[in-house]
Amino acid sequence: MTTEAYPTDTVRPTTTPAAGKLGTNTEGASLGELMGEIAADLSALMRKELELAKAEIKVEATKAGKAAGMLGGAAYAGHMVVLFGTLAIVFGIGSQIGLGWAALIMTAVWGVVAAVLAVRGRDQLRRVNPTPERTVQTLKEDAQWARHPTS
Repeated sequence: MTTEAYPTDTVRPTTTPAAGKLGTNTEGASLGELMGEIAADLSALMRKELELAKAEIKVEATKAGKAAGMLGGAAYAGHMVVLFGTLAIVFGIGSQIGLGWAALIMTAVWGVVAAVLAVRGRDQLRRVNPTPERTVQTLKEDAQWARHPTS
């Protein structure tokens, strides 16, 4: 079996296994033998396509995992920016009214932000419809057609 380099660092076969032996002489072969060869060729093709799909999905999943890790790092860095920015504001306000009151004011500000985000998030979740409506409709249509294929 020969191979060629695939752009995603996987190996893609360029010929099918000898199960069906493409291009063999079919003169004098019975219908059963021909059907057997077709079945073997289709089976080999499906196996190879499945292997290729698995390899491509693995590569894409690896890319997605790396990207998710970077986004997680960015989220952590953003959290640190907010934390230290809040501390700077607390010390800035605290120089005028005292650190305790400044911390209490910033806690109230972040509490309001959290409450607003929670209410908006809850409202958006209530609008989510987990039922795949188009899929359900097409399945109903398929079932209807299967009961009455001529209508």
